Amino acid sequence: MKPPVVFILGGPGAGKGTQCTHIIEKYGYTHLSAGELLCDERKDPYSRYGELIEKYIKDGKIVPVEITISLLKREMDPTMAANAKKNKFLIDGFPRNQDNLQGWNKTMDGKADVSFILFFDCNNEICIERCLERGKSSGRSDDNRESLEKRIQTYLRSTKPIIDLYEEMGKV
Repeated sequence: MKPPVVFILGGPGAGKGTQCTHIIEKYGYTHLSAGELLCDERKDPYSRYGELIEKYIKDGKIVPVEITISLLKREMDPTMAANAKKNKFLIDGFPRNQDNLQGWNKTMDGKADVSFILFFDCNNEICIERCLERGKSSGRSDDNRESLEKRIQTYLRSTKPIIDLYEEMGKV
């Protein structure tokens, strides 16, 4: 059986990770945060992608799809192999653009079923305020106003069209 996947999308600071915690508790999904996986990878001194990921994230740009999907698959495969009851996934912060979606479809076709997108719609200024507050303790290099404004523009230009596409399919 192909595992069901729910993509969790919204602007930076919209509450995706926070709400995923509640969904996991109530419905037993396995949560994979694309952002956290990328952050962990960029901090790994042995990662061949660390510096590249850091540059993309600091510039508010989207990390190449091959890297993100390889990190997602690296987490999904052993989870599915170890426990059939954990075979439903919330993938938070992915896909972020058309390239991500095409990469997912190419790599995961026949291996996972996207059930729907859970979209958190939040005012951009509120998102910035939340991230700036989070930045006081998160240690994230991208929780600053300059990076956040770039991230929001990237979200509006690249991620919102993915949400709109799934909305047309009745999957939001």
